[in-house]
Amino acid sequence: MPLDLPALRAHFPSLATGLAFFDGPGGTQTPRPVADAIAATLTGPLSNRGTVSPSELNAERAVADFRAAYADLLNVPVNGVVHGRSATQLTYDFSRHLAKQWRPGDEIVLSRLDHDANVRPWVQAAERADVTVRWIEIDPETTELDLDSYERALTSRTRLVAVTAASNVLGTKPPLRRIADRAHEIGALVYVDGVHYAAHHLVDVPALGADLFVCSPYKFLGPHCGVLAAAPEFLETVRPDKLLPSSDAVPERFEFGTLPYEILAGATAAVDFLAALDPGAGASRRERLISSLASVHAHEGELRARLQEGLEALGDAITLHSKAPDRTPTLLMSLGGRDARAAQEHLAARGVVAPAGSFYAYEPFTALKLDDPALRAGLAPYNSADDVDRFLDGLASFL
Repeated sequence: MPLDLPALRAHFPSLATGLAFFDGPGGTQTPRPVADAIAATLTGPLSNRGTVSPSELNAERAVADFRAAYADLLNVPVNGVVHGRSATQLTYDFSRHLAKQWRPGDEIVLSRLDHDANVRPWVQAAERADVTVRWIEIDPETTELDLDSYERALTSRTRLVAVTAASNVLGTKPPLRRIADRAHEIGALVYVDGVHYAAHHLVDVPALGADLFVCSPYKFLGPHCGVLAAAPEFLETVRPDKLLPSSDAVPERFEFGTLPYEILAGATAAVDFLAALDPGAGASRRERLISSLASVHAHEGELRARLQEGLEALGDAITLHSKAPDRTPTLLMSLGGRDARAAQEHLAARGVVAPAGSFYAYEPFTALKLDDPALRAGLAPYNSADDVDRFLDGLASFL
């Protein structure tokens, strides 16, 4: 069924400002139920986790509910869900954890398509461990990964392949399962940055072939935090540095210090909100997510087509860099020599939020020789056709 867009939008206080938001790849707006869950948990009562007082039990419930929600969203066991402050922090943590098993002369493979959060932690860990970094290049004609370069990068010494599930600037979605299967054939681990992907698709971590998958709830209507998903039996083989009295159980051994129970509650509420958008007849939350996110995908696809057609109608004044056939509703563009930050300011004065920059995508911008800054328009479930038309009208008036 189509999304009930007016009902969906009514849950977002920020939309009452009249602003049209195209900055979803950097972080979405937040619906009221998420904020309510955060406030309710903070005022609980709330204590550190325990099994005696109501306040302790509220903390326990926040953690358990969070793990269950993200187990449903990502299709992993509940004890395969790790909370982190951000995807960047989690990747830095796990780069250090996994590098303990590397030896001089080992190799890792990284992607030129990736956000720097899935590049620099691995580069720095490799430097410390005397490990060689090899690269999957980008085809500049298609903005897709060059899989021939991937084949050349793999060797018997490859220990890890780190790759995005979807580019945060170009929207390109690599053939992740094909990449993962080749890595597994030679015994390498696959670490997937799913931050942008999870904002637009229902995730199935095992089906994607990821050994470790990281995402950020604030990219899909939740609060600012990160989530890492992996098979619990794999996590049992990873030994982090930790405080002596802290739990050695999986996944708690990877979560340092007291957890932010209110943030966990908000992240859980975001999953429940997504599951209720168009739940169909699903009995389980996973089934409701499948139905709801299929409707979101269809809605965003229609808006992307409208946006792209409008941009193409502007002719040579716009250069679209998002070219891959399989991609998210995210469009990166240069403006025929015009200043993208001036365009951002022009649009903002007309109530349209669309950022300009390189968005921590250092490798793609360098490899493709893209203008920095460039203008990015990213769609989210709450965007409307009117939003798209306002963006196009505002951009046309700038050009």
